[in-house]
Amino acid sequence: MTATQARKNFFSVMKLAKKRGSSVAITHEGIPNVVMMSFEEFEGWKETLEIMADPELSKDVLAALKEMRSGKIKNTVSWESVKKELKL
Repeated sequence: MTATQARKNFFSVMKLAKKRGSSVAITHEGIPNVVMMSFEEFEGWKETLEIMADPELSKDVLAALKEMRSGKIKNTVSWESVKKELKL
């Protein structure tokens, strides 16, 4: 979407970008310059990048995922169950 289109339809663009998994690329002179996304999505991306930037933490996360997939970790609870219990 061009910057002019985004400016003219700013609140509609915000509504679109707010949807989970959505983002809007805004171009200027045909070149993508910025992306609009929900704050929640942005925070998730930031957290992921921070984890990936820390070699030790990345290693621990990958090891935990391997253990989960192999069935070595028992007594796990789904994220949906946690959210329900915490009323999130």
